[in-house]
Amino acid sequence: MRVLALDTCLAACSVAVLDGDGIAAAACEVMERGHQERLAPLVRDTMARAALAFSDLDRIAVTLGPGSFTGLRVGLAFAKGLGLALGRPVVGLGCLEVLAGPFSAAPGRTLALLPAREGAACHQQFEAGRPLGPPAAGLLAGLEDLDGVTRIVGAVELADGLMPRAQRMPALLPDVAIAARLAVERAPGDLAPLYMRPPDAKLPGGRSAA
Repeated sequence: MRVLALDTCLAACSVAVLDGDGIAAAACEVMERGHQERLAPLVRDTMARAALAFSDLDRIAVTLGPGSFTGLRVGLAFAKGLGLALGRPVVGLGCLEVLAGPFSAAPGRTLALLPAREGAACHQQFEAGRPLGPPAAGLLAGLEDLDGVTRIVGAVELADGLMPRAQRMPALLPDVAIAARLAVERAPGDLAPLYMRPPDAKLPGGRSAA
């Protein structure tokens, strides 16, 4: 299967192309802003390095968040538009799931973390590649189900002082190549963006942006 995977949820614009069992090409540019301007050229160049035409793709994968409001929607809109133009399915994946993806075959529970505001964390636990609950946001201290965590991935500093026996695997960004591999076995489904808090942007009249 040939999969184009995109991630613009956090402080980078990332693209990977899976061709069969291997990643044919990948690129990642760190940026806080400018995802909208860089995504299309980055996709074009990565597809060219993979020596594939867009019509060769079987599906498109995109991360759904949590992440920045603007960046998240840039990737999602691009993936939807490309999928519609090509007549290809689009698969959405949570960033926390992608962070935990490399450990889906490892024994024990994996806790994936991304930063939220005021020292809180976006968090989700996985076991055998399956989520043990939906993503949530808040302080980790006081959660009752942390004792069984085997490893922590992502923003591991948010768990300082907690779960001292758990392995720490720090990562600043989800690996878009992992997203491409996860998308092979995932049925297309809901593509709603995943926010852990309402966006700051307001529409005229004070209405929240959807």
